[in-house]
Amino acid sequence: MIQYRPKMQLAGSSPGSSKAHNLVRVKILCSQPQFAMRRSIVRSLLFSSSSAVPATMAPLPPLLLRYLVVILIPLFLFFSSASAWKKDEFRNCNQTPFCKRARTRTPHSLPRLIVSDLLISDGHLTAHLQPSLSSEDDVSAGDTPHPRPLVLRLSVYQDGILRLKIDEDYSAPSAPSKQRFEVPDVVLPDFEDRRLWLPRVSSTEDGSISSLYLSDGFEVVLRHDPFEIQVRRKRSNDPIISLNSHGLFEFEQLREKKEGEDWEERFRGHTDTRPRGPQSISFDVSFHGAEFVYGIPEHASTSLALRATRGPGVEHSEPYRLFNLDVFEYLHDSPFGLYGSIPFMLSHGLKGSSGFFWLNAAEMQIDVLAPGWDDSAAAGNDRIDTFWMSETGIVDAFFFVGPGPKDVLQQYASVTGTLAMPQEFAIAYHQCRWNYRDEEDVATVDAGFDEHDIPYDVLWLDIEHTDGKRYFTWDRVLFPNPEEMQKKLTAKGRHMVTIVDPHIKRDDSYYVHKEATDKGYYVKDATGKDFDGWCWSGSSSYPDTLNPEVREWWAEKFSLKNYGGSTPSLYIWNDMNEPSVFNGPEISMPRDALHFGGVEHRELHNVYGLYFHMATADGLLKRGNGKDRPFVLSRAFFAGSQRHGAIWTGDNSADWDQLRSSVPMILTLGLTGISFSGADVGGFFGNPEPELLVRWYQLAAYYPFFRAHAHHDTKRREPWLFGERRTALIREAIHIRYSLLPYYYSLFREASVSGIPIMRPLWLEFPEDKKSFDNSEAFMIGEGILVQGIYEEGQKSVSVYLPGEQSWYNMRNGAAYSGGQTHKLEVFEDSIPSFQRAGSIVPRKYRFRRSTTQMANDPYTLVIALNSSLAAEGELYIDDGKSYDFEQGAYIHRRFVFSNGKLTSSTIHSASLREKKFSSSCTVERIILLGLPSAPKKAVIEPGNHETEIEPGPLTLRGGASSVALVIRKPNVRIADDWTIKVL
Repeated sequence: MIQYRPKMQLAGSSPGSSKAHNLVRVKILCSQPQFAMRRSIVRSLLFSSSSAVPATMAPLPPLLLRYLVVILIPLFLFFSSASAWKKDEFRNCNQTPFCKRARTRTPHSLPRLIVSDLLISDGHLTAHLQPSLSSEDDVSAGDTPHPRPLVLRLSVYQDGILRLKIDEDYSAPSAPSKQRFEVPDVVLPDFEDRRLWLPRVSSTEDGSISSLYLSDGFEVVLRHDPFEIQVRRKRSNDPIISLNSHGLFEFEQLREKKEGEDWEERFRGHTDTRPRGPQSISFDVSFHGAEFVYGIPEHASTSLALRATRGPGVEHSEPYRLFNLDVFEYLHDSPFGLYGSIPFMLSHGLKGSSGFFWLNAAEMQIDVLAPGWDDSAAAGNDRIDTFWMSETGIVDAFFFVGPGPKDVLQQYASVTGTLAMPQEFAIAYHQCRWNYRDEEDVATVDAGFDEHDIPYDVLWLDIEHTDGKRYFTWDRVLFPNPEEMQKKLTAKGRHMVTIVDPHIKRDDSYYVHKEATDKGYYVKDATGKDFDGWCWSGSSSYPDTLNPEVREWWAEKFSLKNYGGSTPSLYIWNDMNEPSVFNGPEISMPRDALHFGGVEHRELHNVYGLYFHMATADGLLKRGNGKDRPFVLSRAFFAGSQRHGAIWTGDNSADWDQLRSSVPMILTLGLTGISFSGADVGGFFGNPEPELLVRWYQLAAYYPFFRAHAHHDTKRREPWLFGERRTALIREAIHIRYSLLPYYYSLFREASVSGIPIMRPLWLEFPEDKKSFDNSEAFMIGEGILVQGIYEEGQKSVSVYLPGEQSWYNMRNGAAYSGGQTHKLEVFEDSIPSFQRAGSIVPRKYRFRRSTTQMANDPYTLVIALNSSLAAEGELYIDDGKSYDFEQGAYIHRRFVFSNGKLTSSTIHSASLREKKFSSSCTVERIILLGLPSAPKKAVIEPGNHETEIEPGPLTLRGGASSVALVIRKPNVRIADDWTIKVL
């Protein structure tokens, strides 16, 4: 029996009244797949998109609502399947006119595009771009006007970055009255400061080709007729990336509507008015020398490499869709768009890496084309062709030349930014559920972790903690003393997170709604009225966070004065910010809704979540007077979201396939800038079998973002509810994460500086190891740790490929395994296969406390895995874990090098950053040596000429661990000092 609680205020209830909590309850018999359908079914029944219910309609009367839920839902469940509604609820390419049109075009079937009027202006190359029309094609005298020339601009930036912009010519006599939307706030403010000034353009004698300097060894070639852009190596003239090599560039220009022309589009009873008509853009991009392409999240896939979507041998013909959508219990292997969109693609092969980013926030569809798709003789060569289609916007594209994969990621990060350095508590374990019922429930869960010796750092509250889904409020019956509740957690070094979504309840007594209405801060509908849609709070409106003034206003809502019941240890969760609108087309905001400056929602849809995330993070930053690093988790994202907080992969399910797909999903997010990400442990929907839950904890302990979360209809699944043995296994998995926090925090620092992700595909560290290019089941954490998940029930053995030429050391028992080989290993219930790379030094902490705050002064252990030269190196970064003082030099950054039998610790602190200082009295209590061919007896520590013993010992301090390594015990050197330890 399952209880459903529709999340809306009943008609006639007043804010804060007990009636507002008197939610309709219905018990229905249904199978597991049917259970997963209920949210969609209820939305369909209550907000019937098929009958085009107006967004302003009032809630159904309670008796009628009860009748519909009781009578119609069981009937619908009986005649439906779990997969059917998903296909019906979201558009495919054939139901998306711009995609359907673009996909019908064949190579070079469009009129040739010609580049003319080249000149250097303000250090850019500018030109006109227009079709070459034959006499048969010339329709200037007919009903359709002659296409206006487009304006093309090429700009070159430091580190080998090319930017291409193509837009309407707004200076032309027949130019459109309104400009197309150009996405602001994504490119870093200082990016233009890194532009190279182009003094001249080199051209061939016949004037058919122009070339530009890009960087040492690379150049840009612009072909005039037909138009093509090619980035290539200078010496060999080998192309790296090219655009319009297949003549598929099309730019639908803005124009006046002709009499009798129908610009409206319809989907499932919704009508998109499209007042500005067709305005799509499409073009082909080719990655030369590539064997695989990666990126363009978010999609649920068991493959890290993007599979072909069109061409010979391709059965599934849907392109990858980039359109932020509220898709719950998503399919585990599908090109459907999910909660976020990043139109950045990375290619890799033995010849090198390259990347392409299209800064466009409209709906996008992308085909990866199989060899031979164009019937060319070149089919099967080392080139991957792709086809990019967008509903609107402009061409604002960036080309990255690499040549290595890390170079591409750093180049991309120089455009969109690196992740914001989080507080240390945020990278530890989080406990969440929809919903912890009340303050007593919170206290019980918190005490349960202490009772079972399981550390955790953050407890989360979902929407039920509010007063009738009014954000920034508390249900004062269930949470009468929220400040005291938070302070009790703070006393243990713990924190709380509450949810704040963008749908604002339309209730005149709700101060947030009243302010937004009075100030005109909501998104408007196509008629200019405040948009009214349905979400968890019922009738709702949405802040127009494209407007900087609205973002400032929203940020103020997080002050301790405005957010009653909040404390400095409370942080925020942004959900439903795609934005989700239950009665809208595809559970989203209508495309003709209007934003600041008259921008249509279709033009910025994919960036709405970013702006909401940005405003929330700014609010927490202001709350702390710029001294406290915010923590904000967001579901929707776009390029640049990494600068504002963490991301999770949304409403996954409790099954093995979802566990498997979590790895390529998180890896893809990391490759596209979103390093701080994770998947809900155990699956949000459904009840995981105990074995699945344990395996998920063991894998998720290595996710950059580590949070357990579950739907309110699932069984409770706190770690101690599955028997003593499984509690011990989950405890061990969480302890592994806490032991590795020094290593993780150092990697977060690296990611915040370089853009290199924390969780990495194998080929990022081994770019010349071809066997690693398509490995979607194993991953690296930094340079030093490799993890292989267990993705099948009852699995007894697993094949693990260990790349490279050096050895790998099993982190469970210290055993050495050869690199460059696949090893078949026995699977144990207490861990998943994990290995430390020979040549690495990994810092750890083995004193387990309640939370990270209480670990701050604990001693360190250094695990040294020696390579064939008996050498290794690693780093450790430390700061206060919460403030921005590190930006003024208040941190410790050490490099450890083991060579010639000696371990050396030295600083790599930037000498230019010494405005503030950070000190630590922490010591090194153990040094573990793996891979020494003989067993030395002692070690000499300098300065001081102090001797200490070397003895056999375990890898960890857990009870019963066997001695499998050589251990230098209690060298007691300070982590902040320079020192050496000689092994004798």
